[in-house]
Amino acid sequence: MSEHFDVVVLGAGPGGYTAAVRAAQLGYDTAVIEERYWGGVCLNVGCIPSKALLRNAELAHLFTTEQRTFGIQVDGQVSFDYLAAYQRSRKVADGRVKGVHYLMKKNAITEIDGRGTFTSDKAIEVRRADGTTDTVTFDRCIIATGASAKLLPGTSVSDRVVTYEEQILASELPDSIVIAGAGAIGVEFAYVLHNYGVKVTIVEFLDRMVPLEDEEVSAELARRYRRLGIDVLTSTRVESIEDDGSRVKVTVSKDGERQVIEAGKVLQAMGFQPNVDGYGLENAGVALTERGAIAIDGRCRTNVPHIFAIGDVTAKLMLAHAAESMGIIAAETIGDVETMELDYRMIPRATYCQPQIASFGLTEQQARDEGYDVKVAKFPFSANGKAHGLADTVGFVKIISDDKYGELLGAHLIGPEVTELLPELTLAQQWDLTVHEVARNVHAHPTLGEAVKEAIHGLSGHMINM
Repeated sequence: MSEHFDVVVLGAGPGGYTAAVRAAQLGYDTAVIEERYWGGVCLNVGCIPSKALLRNAELAHLFTTEQRTFGIQVDGQVSFDYLAAYQRSRKVADGRVKGVHYLMKKNAITEIDGRGTFTSDKAIEVRRADGTTDTVTFDRCIIATGASAKLLPGTSVSDRVVTYEEQILASELPDSIVIAGAGAIGVEFAYVLHNYGVKVTIVEFLDRMVPLEDEEVSAELARRYRRLGIDVLTSTRVESIEDDGSRVKVTVSKDGERQVIEAGKVLQAMGFQPNVDGYGLENAGVALTERGAIAIDGRCRTNVPHIFAIGDVTAKLMLAHAAESMGIIAAETIGDVETMELDYRMIPRATYCQPQIASFGLTEQQARDEGYDVKVAKFPFSANGKAHGLADTVGFVKIISDDKYGELLGAHLIGPEVTELLPELTLAQQWDLTVHEVARNVHAHPTLGEAVKEAIHGLSGHMINM
């Protein structure tokens, strides 16, 4: 059987389903091909269920370490049921997936289950789970196949050597775990597992945790995690992983010295690689970059004029919200309507460890390296009234500007609920507001957002509450 569509989207992750909805809104007969995860990794085994687990872990931390602060008195032993936390996370994920199917139906988008492979630049063969195949032809295609976790050379996934996917789908916990990688995934899982009683060791090859963040943010997080009792090894290489069938031995090295860490499990969290193999891209003539990602221009067009690519498969910025924005740009380019290209360096980033991390733009060091006349202002949450009311005063807001023109170059936050505090700054940067103009924005009191206000005032030379 063969079907023809105006637009076919290959992949139903955040970027793919968003692109499909926008294309349908613009009047195109649209189909989405998805092999496994409607809603993508994010909704099914990534950012959504992990936030449910993190919330449970926050409550566990509160009851175990802050009882006296909040006047909590418990007669008898308090226990925390990870199975219940896991089940709640699956319920949350399943609900969001149902939401994606609702959006497909609402916008009259055809859902096609199966593995899609290009047979030409105008056709895709879809292999269904039962082995049958169909052919889908199209006028335009948007590739949104995502990315997969990288593994250390010579290793493979097993019951005890896992990636984020296997770990988030595990209803039972090991007694101990080694997490290879201190990026967002590594530090989020570390917080969850530690608060459910797992002995956690983080091993990071680079010289600091969350190495893509500002150095002061990295240092603050490392202090907090070590105080929690999480072992953090930086500038340390994982040399080998040995799974003997019951335990895992991880050999690490630092400054020429080797150490063997024995644990119940190893989580490999060292980044992602674009999903480009097995999709027949060569049959469509789609070109790749030197990094093995699909090459695109600012409008998400590949070298094949009627084929677009969005999200992780382009390796531009492997974040769900970046993929969503790219999906809208691709659909609007197809529709020949007004759109706006992305500045990937200015897209917000959020990490849901505790304390939370939020950032966008240049770090202080990057701004100096690029020759800006750098001005920095920092305001601690220890001077914020709302943070004291929450009994959560860790961290700070740090904002980077160009002193000559007042240009907002970046912001780096660590502290309570900071992932909710970036939009006013990213909007201001996008529309070229100076820090002096942003300083005139009135913030409600008492709010955590007042810490942003104070840092902005600091750039203008008149911080009030510090």
